[in-house]
Amino acid sequence: MSDILRIATRQSRLALWQAQWAARLLSEAHKDLIIELVPMKTEGDRRLDDSLAKIGGKGLFIKELEVAMLEGRADLAVHSMKDVPAQMPDGFHIAAVLPREDPRDALITPHEGGLDALADGAIVGTSSLRRQSQLRHRRADLVIKPLRGNVDTRLAKLDAGDYDAIVLAAAGLKRLGFGDRIAQLLEPQVSLPAAAQGAVGIECLSDDSRVTNYLSVLNDEACAIALAAERSFCLALGATCTSPVAALATIDEGTVTLTARVAAADGSTMLEERLHGDDAAALGEQIAHALIKRGAQALIELT
Repeated sequence: MSDILRIATRQSRLALWQAQWAARLLSEAHKDLIIELVPMKTEGDRRLDDSLAKIGGKGLFIKELEVAMLEGRADLAVHSMKDVPAQMPDGFHIAAVLPREDPRDALITPHEGGLDALADGAIVGTSSLRRQSQLRHRRADLVIKPLRGNVDTRLAKLDAGDYDAIVLAAAGLKRLGFGDRIAQLLEPQVSLPAAAQGAVGIECLSDDSRVTNYLSVLNDEACAIALAAERSFCLALGATCTSPVAALATIDEGTVTLTARVAAADGSTMLEERLHGDDAAALGEQIAHALIKRGAQALIELT
């Protein structure tokens, strides 16, 4: 008899794409497995008029999915890992992460020349304090306006003339076939990505060995190592998904390089550290402590 796995997912086009990708990989790895999607609307999806920081952070995008697993209505959930809090709730774990897409931020604008060529006082759309702080650090003249909604909604607002430019994750744009809308990929020295940006993770109950065993074969080791560094940094710093905090780990011949940044929301102050090592989780903690000594927590508390 074939076994069945039910995947809880948000209903946005990107979330469904990610869930369908995970389903395809599971089907390829386990030929007799039947996969069913359980689309759900989360609190974060319903409250688009409020800032994420105000209503509780990006964890609101996954809470209902976790409840569905606890109640037996789903076996696993697929997430954009940058939406997953560094401190997992009791009883849950990330059983696998999939190969990472481009982690960089992307500028979308009809104007030529990229970020530095935008006119003085140009209106740029983003609701991310991390992006806002780094944009203002480079271009204090820019007017930053909130921007929420799914990828299609945000692009439509730009096309309607509400903004001169918007900033989105390159990964989501590429996965949905909008790569040609990218006017400029923002290099990390300009806009360091959010921890785990571009990564997709699969969550299940910690004590569910059946599902964990199915998922284990999908785990991408390089992505898992990078995320261990980035997420341990956020955890040690006490940062949430909405803090003006950025982190990106790269791996070269077993050596992990972690770059991390904490900024004031107005861009007036920016702290950065870069460390190398072979223990990803320890590296995240070390760089967090180095930034704390320089006043990082005071910057976070101001937001």
